[in-house]
Amino acid sequence: MNTIKLQKPRRGRPPKVARDNQDTRAELIRSGLELLTEQGFFASGIDKILKKVGVPKGSFYHYFASKEAFGRAVIESYASYFANKLDAHLLNTDFEPIQRICHFVADAKAGMQKHQFKRGCLVGNLGQEVDVLPESYRGLLLEIFMAWQARIEACLREAQQHKLISQSANCALLAEFFWLGWEGAVSRARLVQDAQPLDHFLSQFIEGLPR
Repeated sequence: MNTIKLQKPRRGRPPKVARDNQDTRAELIRSGLELLTEQGFFASGIDKILKKVGVPKGSFYHYFASKEAFGRAVIESYASYFANKLDAHLLNTDFEPIQRICHFVADAKAGMQKHQFKRGCLVGNLGQEVDVLPESYRGLLLEIFMAWQARIEACLREAQQHKLISQSANCALLAEFFWLGWEGAVSRARLVQDAQPLDHFLSQFIEGLPR
């Protein structure tokens, strides 16, 4: 009489399929960040991203429902990274509030120089393409800009408390002006492949703060 041999369970850790999927998804987002930051949304074909990561084209929809969903994931990843960079400087109470803004600019400038000015601000780049992007991106980009703006505003309000700028200064308006100018400076720096526009913007912004 034949007996059925039960297969013994494998020792060790269970298969890492779920984690591998997450790793591949994260790598796709990372690759998308690099290309979208350099080339924009429509110039960054999915094929380029898949080839760089080594994922077959047919497998893309295993990780993302659509290119629109992939784009949102990339934008949200960049927004989280950039918010952490802002917080690292703007919340650093070892320095006065105005100096923290200067440190953020110095850090961002170093990042652009590291990549030979090929990469700009992903959110700013996409803001310029907004009319040809999925409509759902408009609200997302605006929400991110407002979150960044709120961080600069809070830093300026702290500067007010320390009497570093005038008590009558409109910190919300100044924070909006900062980001309008900053995005323009980043765009110009990429164009001329030089940090001078960033330096000019910062010096004029600081000098223009009401005392």
